Amino acid sequence: MYEAVHAHPDGQSTAARFATTAERYGYEGVIVRADDADPDYERLREDLAADVVDAAEIVAADPQHASGAVGNARTKHTLVFVCGGTNALNRFAVEQDRVDVLTRPFEGADGSGDGDFNHVLAKAASEHSVWIEVNLAPVLRNRGGHRVQHLEKLRRLKRLVDHYDAPYVVSANPQSHLQLRAPRELAALGAEIGLGEEWTREGLDAWGRLIARNRERLSESFIAPGVERGRYEEDD
Repeated sequence: MYEAVHAHPDGQSTAARFATTAERYGYEGVIVRADDADPDYERLREDLAADVVDAAEIVAADPQHASGAVGNARTKHTLVFVCGGTNALNRFAVEQDRVDVLTRPFEGADGSGDGDFNHVLAKAASEHSVWIEVNLAPVLRNRGGHRVQHLEKLRRLKRLVDHYDAPYVVSANPQSHLQLRAPRELAALGAEIGLGEEWTREGLDAWGRLIARNRERLSESFIAPGVERGRYEEDD
């Protein structure tokens, strides 16, 4: 299992501190949502027991600005995210084969978004293999009406994801290592709020499958899904 984190300067803790804490909590590693953050990934992987995965999270005002940033990030990073929060950005993200994950589809980067997620987007996400982030941060850190509204959106999102078999990932969106939660804690939270313990665990596991897929595609032997360069056996 992995957690996707906001490392310094985007967040409050360094990538190394996140990785060390995550490993202690039972994660295989962390995914750094790199906006301004640019740690030395190779050194971190050599020095730490936990895996540290590079990702670019595109935060843009509209699809036009997001499109160029996605193309640029795709050649440089293992994972490419698009932060949603508006209907236009959400639709753009799920229709792009170059995008791995639509993050924060309801609230956006600053929490003030008013994005929606419907059956059209769920179907597109399934067709284009774009993972949908189930963001538990507002459940953990908000109060009152905002928390209740987010809970309702998450339950509706689960129904759509299940119905259209859309891929999804689960995250607590930590800005600090102090906001990290162990997988068992997030699974218990999922059960408490109506998402289901096993469903939440599957969303945490999905990060690892996504990383493995993209690392395979970045390997020199990869040509296309199911097709790789290699030596062919000769018939006798």
